Amino acid sequence: MPVLGVIPARLGSTRLPRKPLQLIGGVPLVVRVAQRAAEAGVTDALVVATDSEEIAAVARDAGISAVLTSPEHESGTDRVAEVAGRAEYAGFDIVVNIQGDEPFLSPAALAGAVDQVRAGFDIGTAAGAVMGDAAQSPSLVKVVCTGAGRALYFSRAAIPFVRDGGAASHRRYHQHIGVYACTRSALLRWAALEPTPLELTERLEQLRALEHGLSIGVALLDEPALPGVDTQEDLERADAHWTATARGFA
Repeated sequence: MPVLGVIPARLGSTRLPRKPLQLIGGVPLVVRVAQRAAEAGVTDALVVATDSEEIAAVARDAGISAVLTSPEHESGTDRVAEVAGRAEYAGFDIVVNIQGDEPFLSPAALAGAVDQVRAGFDIGTAAGAVMGDAAQSPSLVKVVCTGAGRALYFSRAAIPFVRDGGAASHRRYHQHIGVYACTRSALLRWAALEPTPLELTERLEQLRALEHGLSIGVALLDEPALPGVDTQEDLERADAHWTATARGFA
């Protein structure tokens, strides 16, 4: 099952202007993400999908394939689906949405997401470990799933809720890692579906897939998920981490 990795990269980020072109370790963020994904050895091909010729040029200068996509897309999933729907990519059975603001994406998370699709789920993703009080942050998305790894629900709230109290600070939660592997058909179906009430409430597009009956398998990792880059503070922290840990792999 050939695997295509697609990195959606939009120039017009509101919280961090020109985010894909901001530097981490002296190299644009979108290039760092592509390098990380390539070194994981999970995909058979990688392409940056962008609405900006400037981003496309930066990717190509670094030896990374890039395609221009519609500026009207509302989500990375829509942008990735446009690429998957093109004739030149029809031969890929699995398409992975590798979010363009995740320079520290774990190779285990990427491989785990793909393995979930190979195991029969429509969509595969991953989750890392987060403990107690840290899980209360709505910026960290949590997931609960069955013993077989099928996602039941994703939320910005700390789920499951500890009813009797007292043990929440010692509880381990599953923090969702933003990588999605899909069968090509599931991805195109997901992108064509209407937004759902839960998705609009939590602002989590994976809930659309769940509400419409698509199955999501979750690879549960023991390691914590390193944060992505959404703000200037995130960028500065990521740059310092990359420099301190020799390309961010520690």
